[in-house]
Amino acid sequence: MRALDGSETANLLEVRGLTKIFGTLKACDAIDLTIAKGEIHALLGENGAGKSTLVKMLFGSLEPHSGEISWNGQPVRIASPHAAKKLGIGMVFQHFSLFEALTAAENIALSLNEDTPISTIAAKAKALSYSYGLPLDPYSLVGDLSVGERQRIEIIRCLLQTPELIILDEPTSVLTPQEADKLFETLERLRSEGKSILYISHRLEEVKRMCDRATVLRHGKVVGHCDPRKETAASLARMMVGNEVKPVVRPPSEGIEKAASLLEVRGLSRKPATPFSIPLRDIKLDVRAGEVIGIAGVAGNGQGEFFEAVSGEALQDDGATVRIRGKDAGRLSISGRRLLGAAFVPEERLGHGAAPRMRLSENLLLSRHTTDRKAFLGPAGLVQSGAVKAASQRIVEEMDVRKSAVDPEAAALSGGNLQKFIIGRELDRQPAVMVVNQPTWGVDAGAAAHIRQALIELARSGSAVLVISQDLDELFEISDAIAVMHNGELSKPLPRAEATFEKIGLLMGGAEPGHVEPALEVA
Repeated sequence: MRALDGSETANLLEVRGLTKIFGTLKACDAIDLTIAKGEIHALLGENGAGKSTLVKMLFGSLEPHSGEISWNGQPVRIASPHAAKKLGIGMVFQHFSLFEALTAAENIALSLNEDTPISTIAAKAKALSYSYGLPLDPYSLVGDLSVGERQRIEIIRCLLQTPELIILDEPTSVLTPQEADKLFETLERLRSEGKSILYISHRLEEVKRMCDRATVLRHGKVVGHCDPRKETAASLARMMVGNEVKPVVRPPSEGIEKAASLLEVRGLSRKPATPFSIPLRDIKLDVRAGEVIGIAGVAGNGQGEFFEAVSGEALQDDGATVRIRGKDAGRLSISGRRLLGAAFVPEERLGHGAAPRMRLSENLLLSRHTTDRKAFLGPAGLVQSGAVKAASQRIVEEMDVRKSAVDPEAAALSGGNLQKFIIGRELDRQPAVMVVNQPTWGVDAGAAAHIRQALIELARSGSAVLVISQDLDELFEISDAIAVMHNGELSKPLPRAEATFEKIGLLMGGAEPGHVEPALEVA
């Protein structure tokens, strides 16, 4: 390979014919890949294309059935993550591998394999996190942190190991634009120091911005290599999926202002449940039939606490604080709110949205045994497994969920495919109220467009849809109005016709709504 200045660069990692088979599925089929020293190399593909399987083999989490891996020109066998780390390979997984009962510093210490005092590790982690623009309290309990804050721990933990090759799986999916910019600065610095980065992302504009080369996978095979800087986001998406990605269409929202409010929040305040939680302060919100309301905000500003209060994970003293379809729901459980016609999708899909070791059909039954009792349970309360599996298969087909078995465990799916199943599980009910937290986190371009279009169509069919997201492009694409969560307070929703990235960005940073300067409207 040639560097940007035209000189030859040596390869750090070479992969030849790497193959991994699960049952009858070739998840990776004779893959060839080279990563040069000092380059950022993108690995692109749809959910289920084989990206996660490939990088797990490079990190020693899976063993290939055939093929060769060379490191600095020498054949190697990477038998375990420990062996990968000894070689100089670090990885930040899409699904976090953190112990919730431990602090950030304790989680980092477990991965360093060093007899170093926690205070020293904490100091190093804190200094490194602030230098990268990803501030981290090393003594905070992981269980009390948002998804975005947990991602920071994963990134800092990896960088503390001083790897030669860093594998990043959707690293910006839970970062704000400002945090992502800081991360990009860090990656550019690492590249200038001769470090290599294998970069997996469905955000194609950042791939174009950051990456020197790209390898594209489809159905487990390499289908192309390119210089992403010479491509468009549309052409990259076309290479990934094999055809054009349909744009999201948002029909006019006529008559919404006169429609009934299907979700009402009145004076929602909540004390912090833990020392690290964000208190909620007098939140008011209406979501009407036919409407999509988006909630923007930097991670850790109360979005998780708000979702818990609306979904029924945290009950209110006054039942009228949350009303669903005109009924007081503030003191109802999640199941009670579901029976009123509501559906909920949390941000953490594995462990929160789905039980990892249970099959897809079993996860479907867990979430819908109350609302679909007649369909899924017989007169004596016995599970009608045929009906449950048929409904699960219907969701799989509708959402194009890629899987390696007829009814696999949730943990066996890639992150994006599990997200598609969980979203589809709720959409399949045609709920009157839908509340979704980070709907397309880690989902490829085609699937993200499908999910966003489905949420819009659900709203236009007469439902009320509330979307919490850190992806401003997503919110501007699907929302009829956008509110901002900052420090436990929710701004008044700004109609899409009046909203701009500048206005929303200022509110995310804590500006008073009345002091936001007017800006050019975003089309």
